[in-house]
Amino acid sequence: MASLKNMVDTFLLFSIALTFFSSVVLCRWWIRRAHDSDLVGKDMHKISRQKVAEVGGLPVLFAFLFGILIFVGAKTFYFGNLAYEREIFAAVLTIAIIAMIGFIDDILGWKIGLRQWQKPLLCLFAALPVMMINSGVSHMNLPFFGLVELGILYALIVVPIIISGAANGFNMLAGYNGLEAGMGIIILGALGFIVWQVQGLSHVAMIAAIMIAALLGFLIFNKHPAKVFPGDTLTYMVGATIAVVAILGNVEKAAFILFIPYFIEFFLKSRGGFRKESFAHVRDDGYLEKPYDKIYGLEHLMIAVLNRIGIKATEKRVVYSIYLIETVFVLLMIYFVI
Repeated sequence: MASLKNMVDTFLLFSIALTFFSSVVLCRWWIRRAHDSDLVGKDMHKISRQKVAEVGGLPVLFAFLFGILIFVGAKTFYFGNLAYEREIFAAVLTIAIIAMIGFIDDILGWKIGLRQWQKPLLCLFAALPVMMINSGVSHMNLPFFGLVELGILYALIVVPIIISGAANGFNMLAGYNGLEAGMGIIILGALGFIVWQVQGLSHVAMIAAIMIAALLGFLIFNKHPAKVFPGDTLTYMVGATIAVVAILGNVEKAAFILFIPYFIEFFLKSRGGFRKESFAHVRDDGYLEKPYDKIYGLEHLMIAVLNRIGIKATEKRVVYSIYLIETVFVLLMIYFVI
């Protein structure tokens, strides 16, 4: 039995490595194709405003799907293990549908686009596969009420709200080279560790690990100076993956703590009626300044803090500062959950 487990673990590591290299190859190919098709956008935090390939989430999606299918195929045909395949395929289907919603918004955004109220509704529909398998734990510990048994209401109401909220919320803190992919890696890494270490749900940790591998391959080209942008395809997909891992792994409390920076972003954006952009003002010397008198995003707050303490704000420093904030919440999550 131990030998079989070691073989499965070895093949999981192989699947993760294969996902990473697939992501690197697909991203490199996509960057060329995007430029050939003029599917590019301006890098707003560079003086030159050079053009960068858009919709980088698409190769990440295919690398993720490839890694998942390779691992599931090996378990089915080589190891003869069909355990948890229903949950895995429901999770993957939800993630893929939400990625396609983001892709539609990326492609049609500047022509037709999806209205703000349409995106969460479509994400609610995308949550159906996970809803239909009635996964997760239906009782929750609520403030002032204690332990509440939600029954079928958990699958019908709570699950779609979590998935839609995470997909749309993760899309808010964005627009800086390496920010979205890096935050996804940190959050999924923390959730995957908790699920594996505390819950022992290796199939859920596997979903997180394979998505991390796909994001690492993408980050090679998305880190400063970026050669490809993530687009809504990636942000929606990563947000949905975080939600799915939290639901299947029964670690919603941990995900809530890790998502606090996004709640802060939501509050700051709401001050401007969700009409203020996250982009900064680029000075002639290349350093960043707040674009508005008030702060309408966590990115603006980091720029203000860095400049206030005498450190000139650059795109990389803003991104690393937000990474640091997220790392603090990872430590808080570990303290309160483990």
